[in-house]
Amino acid sequence: MARISLTPPRTVLNRLVSWYSRRTYGKVMEPGQAYGHNPRVLFGYLRFEQRAAKWNALDAGLKHLAVMATASRINCSWCMDFGYWEGDKMGLAPEKAEKVPVWRESREAFTELELLVMEYAEAMTETEPTVTDELAAELVSRLGEAAFVELTAMVALENLRSRVNSAFGLTSQGFSESCRVPAAR
Repeated sequence: MARISLTPPRTVLNRLVSWYSRRTYGKVMEPGQAYGHNPRVLFGYLRFEQRAAKWNALDAGLKHLAVMATASRINCSWCMDFGYWEGDKMGLAPEKAEKVPVWRESREAFTELELLVMEYAEAMTETEPTVTDELAAELVSRLGEAAFVELTAMVALENLRSRVNSAFGLTSQGFSESCRVPAAR
């Protein structure tokens, strides 16, 4: 159950965000409703998300796996639910998406680079981060510096999303049900 009301004031900004969310995702997204209690935070967050969506130095599939591994490590059920749905829309195989939370036991489902990306996402998500010089150097050599910077920023952004959603008490909103992703085993 959410720890904050999901009925923010009916301001122009909140009505616009709700309309866009319904139009784009089929429902009003609960994080937007929670953020809607502080228009400056909501507006700043939305601008950041819009700009982050335009980053393109990192392969979209790798970016998505990094985001999913981060959300899984934090155990944000809202982010995992939305991530499955988003992966389905991107064409990510459901068999691969369901193995992200248990990627260490399902190594055969991923390429070596995908495994490195998920390892980096988890290492960066730890408190304190456990990123090693060797892991960072391997990713820089495989991805290039621009993509490595983007990977790092995306993992940090997903940390923000997952930690905020978890702190707000937001849980699955039913996105993954529309793409029928089975539970991880």
